[in-house]
Amino acid sequence: MESVALTTERLILRAPTEADIDAIADACRDPEIPRWTTVPNPYTREDAEEFVRHVAGWWADGSEVVWGMYAGEELVGMIGLHNIATHFTGASAELGYWVTAGARGKGYLTEAGRAVIDWGFAELGLVRIRWQAVAGNVPSARAARTLGFRYEGLQRHALTSQRGRDDGWIAGLLPTDDRTPVDWPVLSPADPE
Repeated sequence: MESVALTTERLILRAPTEADIDAIADACRDPEIPRWTTVPNPYTREDAEEFVRHVAGWWADGSEVVWGMYAGEELVGMIGLHNIATHFTGASAELGYWVTAGARGKGYLTEAGRAVIDWGFAELGLVRIRWQAVAGNVPSARAARTLGFRYEGLQRHALTSQRGRDDGWIAGLLPTDDRTPVDWPVLSPADPE
C-alpha cells in the first residue's frame, strides 16, 4: 500500500523519511520514550535509519502504517496502527504513539489520534483497535481514554522489550463506540485529559 498523508487542524501526518532521521534520533534519546516503549536504549542514529526503512516496508506490505506528527516542519511525535491483522471476522490493529518532550501537553496526540483512528476504521475497515501500554504509563492511558478507548484489563507479563517483561494495561475501541471518555479503574477521574 502507498503511504498516505493526513492533515488535522494543526498537524501534518506523513511517513517519516531520511530527512527526519536526526529528529527521530534526538527525540528517542528522551528517557521517557524508551521507559514506556520498545525503542532501543540507548537510541542511535542507526536505530533511526533502520526505523525509517522499516516504516517504508510496513507501508508497502500493509502490516503497519506509521506517521510522523509534524507541527509545521517540527517533528512532534510518531503514531501508527501496528500489527494489522485480517481475520475472517474483520481486521484489527494496535494504536501506538510517542510524543517529543517539547510537544507534550499541547493536545497534538489526541488530535493526531482522532485522525488515525478515523482513517483506520474508514480506509482499512478495522473492526477493533487495541491500545496497550506498560502498567503505570498514566500519560498514555489518559490519551487513550480521551480518544474513547474502553479499559479492558491488566495483562500480566504480557509486554516484552529489552527491559524484559512488563505488566500491561489494555483497552479497545470499536467503530460503533461513541468515543466519549469514560472512567478507567486505573486512572483517577480527576486525571487531566
